[in-house]
Amino acid sequence: MTVPFYVAPEQLVKDRAEYARKGIARGRSIVAMEVREGVLLLAENPSRTLTKISEIYDRIAFAGVGKYNEFESLRVAGIRYADIKGYQYGRRDVTAKSLASAFSQTLGNIFVQGPKPFEVEVLVAEVGPTINEDRLFKVTYDGTLYDKRGYTAIGGQADELSEQLGERYQETPALDEALDMAAQAFRQVEERAISGWEAALLEREGPPRRFRRLSSDDLESIADGEEPSENGAGK
Repeated sequence: MTVPFYVAPEQLVKDRAEYARKGIARGRSIVAMEVREGVLLLAENPSRTLTKISEIYDRIAFAGVGKYNEFESLRVAGIRYADIKGYQYGRRDVTAKSLASAFSQTLGNIFVQGPKPFEVEVLVAEVGPTINEDRLFKVTYDGTLYDKRGYTAIGGQADELSEQLGERYQETPALDEALDMAAQAFRQVEERAISGWEAALLEREGPPRRFRRLSSDDLESIADGEEPSENGAGK
């Protein structure tokens, strides 16, 4: 009789976590900040075509870092979840908290039961009528869900970026000030020129759909002057 291969549960969890963290550590980071005009999301992204930040519902945005195909599958699943819930109940019943909880459950199940964990971290942001009603949720590779206030970061340099933002973030800044603050944090942590920016704003006031992608003109004040490459956004 063949003796089955055995790995202690503690070692298996440790190995899976290390595998996922190594994949995420290679990813370019994303920050989210509450600003007077809404919620800002800013990422380093050298690609002209692949995006890491996107709209997921009326007042809600999604951002992912790590393996592109993995966080893209989560984004698509999140849109389907939001559409079905909004249709069955009401559009106001779709919240960042419910979406983040769904992502948390999915990533937790994959981490425990899947052949390998997802090498991703995701961010779900929701803009409210007032700053106190803004919501920022971070979900890690193992399904751990964090409720953040003011600012947060995901990706390979998330801890360092959060520390830098914590030194700069006092009262809720205006959009231009927040862009400059986040860009300085990126450059301080990375210690190099940034190869390209991607940014979006969840606007506090306006039509039901609040997601607005910021153009190159909007980002001119923080541009490094480098030509973006065609590298994928997966990292």
